[in-house]
Amino acid sequence: MTGYILKRLLAAIPVLIGLSIIVFLIMALIPGDPAQAILGNFATPENIARVNRELGLDKSLPEQYFIWIFNVLQGDFGRSYILNRPVLDEILDRFGATLILAGTALVLCSIFGILAGIASAVRQFGWTDRLVTLVVLIGISLPSFFLGLLLILLFAVQWRVLPASGMFAVYGGGDLPDLLYHLILPAVTLAVVATGVVARLTRAAMLEVLRQDFVRTARAKGLDENTVIYKHALKAAMVSVVPVIGIQAGFVLGGAVYIETVFQWPGIGAMLVKAISTRDILLVQGGVLIVAAAYVFVNLLADVVQSLLDPRLKT
Repeated sequence: MTGYILKRLLAAIPVLIGLSIIVFLIMALIPGDPAQAILGNFATPENIARVNRELGLDKSLPEQYFIWIFNVLQGDFGRSYILNRPVLDEILDRFGATLILAGTALVLCSIFGILAGIASAVRQFGWTDRLVTLVVLIGISLPSFFLGLLLILLFAVQWRVLPASGMFAVYGGGDLPDLLYHLILPAVTLAVVATGVVARLTRAAMLEVLRQDFVRTARAKGLDENTVIYKHALKAAMVSVVPVIGIQAGFVLGGAVYIETVFQWPGIGAMLVKAISTRDILLVQGGVLIVAAAYVFVNLLADVVQSLLDPRLKT
C-alpha cells in the first residue's frame, strides 16, 4: 500500500507543475496592470515603473515564473499587493471556512446520492426510480448560483427561517449551532448537482452488480434482501462510485468560488473573486494552487479507498 501511495503522489507532481504554469500564464494574460491597480488611476508612470520593479513584474515571464515557483517550494507564496500581508497567511485564514463548506457538501452529496442511487436501482422502472430520476435531472439542470438565490428568496426572505449570508451571526453566536445554522443553505446549494451525479452513477453501478452471479447466489442461500444489497452488492458497486465522489470533490471546491460569493461565505472562493478583480496576482496564484493541491489529495484518498475495496487495482 505504501508503494502504491508513493506512486500516486509522484504522478500528482506533474499535474501540480502543469497547473501552476497554466495559472501563472492566465494571470499574466489578464488585461490591466497590477501596479496601476495598487497605486490607483492617478498614479504617475514613474511610480508605476517603480512598483513593477519592486514586485519583479519588469522581468520576462519565464523569469517571473521560476522566481515564484522557487519561492513557493520554500513555503513563501509572496505578499498580497492589496491586503499587504503574506499570501499563505491569508489563504490559511480562509481555507478552514472553505473546507467546512466543501466538506459538508461532499458528505451530503455522497450520502444522499448513494442512497438515492440504491433506491432507484432496486426499484428499477418503478415510481421510486422515476421520482429519483426526475429530481436528479431537475437538480443537475439548475445552475448552482440560481438555486442559491432561489433558496435565499424562499428560506431567508419569505419564510425567514434561515440566514441569507455569512458564516456566523453578526451579533452574538459564534458557536457550533450558529455555524450549522448558517451552513445549511450554502452547503445544500453546493451539494445538489454533485448529488445528482453520484445518484445516477450509483444507480448504473448497482444495476450492473445486481445482475451478477454472486448476487444470485447470495439470494439463493436465503440471505435477507437488505444484506444482499447493502453488504454484498453495494460493496462491489462502491469500486465504481468512489472515484466519482473524488471527482465531485473537485466540483464542490470549484463551485465554492461562486457559492461563497452568493452567500458571502468568508472562504477562499470569495477571496479569489476579490483578488481577481483587483489583479492581486500572487494571491490568486497561491489560492488556486492550494485548492488544486487539496483536490489532488482528495483524489489520492479516493484512489486508496478504491484500492482497498478492490486490491487488484494496486497492480
